[in-house]
Amino acid sequence: MKTKHTSSTLLSLLILFASTTVFVQCKSETKEAVKETVNETNLIAPDGFSVFEIGKDLGAVRHLTVAPNGDIYANRKALKDGKAIVALKDNNNDGKIDSQENFGELPGTEVLVKNDYLYASSNSGIYRYKMNADHEIIDTNAPEQIVGGLIDMGRDNAKPFTMDGKGNIYVTVGSWNDPCRDAEDKTGMNPCTILDSAAGIWKFRADKLNQTYADGSRYVTGLKNPVGLDWNTQNNSLFATDHGRGKLHLYYPDLYTQQQDNDLPAETFYELKENDNAGWPYTYYDHIQKARIVSPEYGGDGKKTGGEDAIDPIMAFPAHYGPNDVLFYTGDMFPERYKNGAFIAFHGQNKTLSKGYFVAFIPFENGKPTGKWEVFLDNFAGINLANPQGELQHRPCGLAQGPDGALYIADDHGGSIFKVTY
Repeated sequence: MKTKHTSSTLLSLLILFASTTVFVQCKSETKEAVKETVNETNLIAPDGFSVFEIGKDLGAVRHLTVAPNGDIYANRKALKDGKAIVALKDNNNDGKIDSQENFGELPGTEVLVKNDYLYASSNSGIYRYKMNADHEIIDTNAPEQIVGGLIDMGRDNAKPFTMDGKGNIYVTVGSWNDPCRDAEDKTGMNPCTILDSAAGIWKFRADKLNQTYADGSRYVTGLKNPVGLDWNTQNNSLFATDHGRGKLHLYYPDLYTQQQDNDLPAETFYELKENDNAGWPYTYYDHIQKARIVSPEYGGDGKKTGGEDAIDPIMAFPAHYGPNDVLFYTGDMFPERYKNGAFIAFHGQNKTLSKGYFVAFIPFENGKPTGKWEVFLDNFAGINLANPQGELQHRPCGLAQGPDGALYIADDHGGSIFKVTY
């Protein structure tokens, strides 16, 4: 009986040990399956996101794009080592940049890989480089000009662009005159002749060479300087973020206080259709009054409403945030709530709020915002904006999505490129 009892006990112990081993092993495997988040920067991201600084000292990189093979291209607003565009490559797929190439002699803002070409903008036009089947540029010394002769007056002269699915390219021509004010009598030009060639978005063919204004059409008017453009494939329409005007108190101290100058007008986010008019320079959007206000150059007093023929923004932001790019996220890497939502890179700050220099997110569904905007990636400034000590570190300017769904951000102040994964 003792022997039988001992055997039974031994068998029970063996079963218990085996079960425990399987449980521990399963637990261990589950633990290994959970990816650890990494943040090797000072940027602040939501839980679960990792942030990497994959490029440093790259110069004033404005907008960027990622090719299907993972190569990253960024356009500079000023030449670095005599070149405008920088290409970053991860040759062994370990997530780190192994090589860097610089090419092109026309600094600008936009760059986009589309339909086997790398498209880029200077401050007066758009050009492209042919790519091979491996999505590599065939000859960096042989760009083709798509559009030339666009107005460049030195101020707000960036030429960001985007493309639809039908071979059309949409390019911003910003206004160099903040309120379309007459230089002599300081009143608003009426009509504002700047609108003939600027303060809007022009449409051209992406496959036709050597176009000028005469070959294209003004798609949208009344936008002072829409630096962020993206084509939303869900509802097949153009979206843009526009910079508001400034210096209300400086020129009209009897109508606007310094505080109001800090707070007005709104930076704006539009969904745009052909022939839309966003109101500039005759009106501006006041996000505090939630109304379109007549500009002081055209008889406004800060309260008088007008511009009934102008469209309203789908969303408005505090003044001077400087929305420099917008990207609709279509990847699968991030959680579901981010799918088809909009990321916006804010390049400036609002002094009243002591807030700025961050990437925001807006949830979307069926091509429409479903909630308020929120800060997604913060602390690019690297200093306390309420009591700034030391130098500003970074300013987010451009956004791009990689083929794996990672988010990339270009910084034209510190010369860095950041990568966000989940």
